[in-house]
Amino acid sequence: MDSHHKQSPVIVIMVPLPVQSHMNQLLRLSCLISSHNIPVHYAASTVHNRQVKLRADDIDPLDLERIHFHDMPLRPIVFPSPNPHSSTKFPTHLQPLIEAFPLFRRHFTVLLHGLLSPTAKRVVVIHDALMASVVQDSVSIPNAETYAFTASSAFSSLFDLWEAMGKPFQIAAEVVPSELPSVEDCLTFEFLNFILNQIEFLKFRTGDLINTSRSVEATYIDLLEKVPGNKRYWAVGPMNPVTICSKHGNSNNRDKCLSWLDKQAPKSVIYISFGTITSVTDEQINEIAISLEQCNTKFIWVLRNADKGDIFAEECRSAELPEGFEKRTECLGKIVRDWAPQLEILGHPSTGGFMSHCGWNSCLESLSMGVPIAAWPMHSDQPKNAVLISEVLRVGLIVKKWTHAQEIVESSHIKEAVRRLMASEEGDQMRKRAHAFRESFKQSLGNDGVSCTELESFVAHITR
Repeated sequence: MDSHHKQSPVIVIMVPLPVQSHMNQLLRLSCLISSHNIPVHYAASTVHNRQVKLRADDIDPLDLERIHFHDMPLRPIVFPSPNPHSSTKFPTHLQPLIEAFPLFRRHFTVLLHGLLSPTAKRVVVIHDALMASVVQDSVSIPNAETYAFTASSAFSSLFDLWEAMGKPFQIAAEVVPSELPSVEDCLTFEFLNFILNQIEFLKFRTGDLINTSRSVEATYIDLLEKVPGNKRYWAVGPMNPVTICSKHGNSNNRDKCLSWLDKQAPKSVIYISFGTITSVTDEQINEIAISLEQCNTKFIWVLRNADKGDIFAEECRSAELPEGFEKRTECLGKIVRDWAPQLEILGHPSTGGFMSHCGWNSCLESLSMGVPIAAWPMHSDQPKNAVLISEVLRVGLIVKKWTHAQEIVESSHIKEAVRRLMASEEGDQMRKRAHAFRESFKQSLGNDGVSCTELESFVAHITR
């Protein structure tokens, strides 16, 4: 009998928020924990389990095989299409999915009772902090413990909480950047309400996990632990691979854009992607296209539609590019209209900059590959992450000021941001600092490194 099927004294159940950037992080954490011979069960809806497995292109298939996926039924939902012309960049098209979450509670509780076994000393539930209400019945089980997982930076989590609680304690002036976007400006009223509803169920948790590293965010993790009601934090990130095994040569499953990158000069290509749930207007796409054509910088531009609640049932709006743009720029760049191997693109020696929405996954992946960022935040934690990247860590610049969030960024402005990032002394300094973060991430994940030690400490704690 292999160790995979032996009864373990500890069972872990993961409950992700069913949005790509959150599911992906908990799947990576699942692999890290299961590598300690602890059975890990990953509970999401059928469609979201299928999605996260399909997109796990940087996870070893053997690691995936060790995870037990549980498909929870999702009631039939009519998912609206993403609206690029919405007055807010927040993905309001996912609101029907968010409203269906409370129904997961019953399915989760059935699963929890089904996994309880006389030989399990402890059932450890690791849930996205935004899924606290789903796992609330764990509290009635004597040998169950819950841990909340935070998918955003310690910086944005700290200031969101601090602001929401009416700034309950002093934070040294040098730690608080001058202009911090307020929570209300970054989220919709409906989503803020949803978050507030989760907070009451978080008081039952034993501790917190966060996808960041003390080597980068120690100041903010320490402050988070001071917030009234907060628990001990284990900072176990970055959870993405920090070294890329490049699949050079004629490998049939290697993405075309990587073969194109092989032919470009070192650090000469800017990678452009605004994440999985943001829609950009045709007018804004047009301005980006004009700027790329004019500034003559090599580029890879991911031009996908935002994910719907069910990515397998969508009819895609195909973003309109200026007529003849692809033909005119075929020697200059690549347009990618489907899923892009982001980590491999960022880890490629030819990539020298990343124009990004500043989702926390993208920030971590960029820094762990030593690539500086042209920050273009859209919603949620992204505006605060953009401040962290540009003002605190100084590994990026702002393309679009948050105070001008509703305005179209003109091509001349985008062109100037690309020039500063890719072809200036200032950009070179950012690249140097980003490279230093890459080295510090590698160190923190190596033996005795700070993030490696935190993960070992968490595993020791749950298997005590």
